[in-house]
Amino acid sequence: MRKRSHGMRAAHAVVAAAVLVTAGCDVVGDKASARDAGARAAKPSPVQVWDSSPDSIAAVGDSITRGFDTCAVLSDCPDASWATGSDPSVNSLAVRLLGAAGAARHSWNHAVTGSRMADLNGQMAKAVRNKPELVAVMVGANDACRDSTAQMTSVADFRRDFQKAMDTLRQALPRTEVYVSSVPNLKRLWSQGRTNPLGKQIWKLGICPSMLGDADALDDAAKQRRETVQSRVVDYNKVLSDVCAKDRRCRFDHNAVFDYQFGTAQLSHWDWFHPSRNGQARLAEIAYRTVTAKKP
Repeated sequence: MRKRSHGMRAAHAVVAAAVLVTAGCDVVGDKASARDAGARAAKPSPVQVWDSSPDSIAAVGDSITRGFDTCAVLSDCPDASWATGSDPSVNSLAVRLLGAAGAARHSWNHAVTGSRMADLNGQMAKAVRNKPELVAVMVGANDACRDSTAQMTSVADFRRDFQKAMDTLRQALPRTEVYVSSVPNLKRLWSQGRTNPLGKQIWKLGICPSMLGDADALDDAAKQRRETVQSRVVDYNKVLSDVCAKDRRCRFDHNAVFDYQFGTAQLSHWDWFHPSRNGQARLAEIAYRTVTAKKP
């Protein structure tokens, strides 16, 4: 009986030890789980990089952003600008984001008719003084619209000057957001505008000769000239995309403006080159979609 009791006590001891070990593991596991849960709770949530509702906006660029030939011949019309205009028929990006009253107080248009990418840095320096929460950029058409294809801005210079303007902004305003429009499709502009006899006559005055000169010419030389311009615009848009992609607070429109299938209703009937009010409104729509999208 003693031996049996001794054996039973030993067995009970083994069972008790096993229970204690198991219980101990559970306690340790519970503590580890609690620590993990606490760590997860204490981990800061990702910083919101892009604000889809900025409180102020500055625009930089060329004649398109100035609303040139939208309201009257050979005249800027910033009220009809896709970026900062107040014209209700355009419903500009600023109005869509800030409301009419907010756009009047907190939007600025520093674009200059005739500007090329080399001029962007100076405009950006002016925009910085306003301390906007968003800068809207549309430039590049004039870099391709030259007297000849040989005079077009090189891709390397285009990249250098765009990066320089972005650096100027970032040195002063590291948190300001940037919307970058693609350069419009100049070949489509030729194909649409050439259907109008008046438009072709106006083009002869010297509007974008590299693409629009000799609008009816379909010989190999003319075709090659237009393809050279079109290829350069595609390269410019690749530069805009590449430089913007390196900046967490920059959004490129992913060629939405370039790909837009505009017709003559979107062209100014003063020159059949610049956007009409309808065209300006379409540009505003594209910009607003890009700025307010949940993801780039």
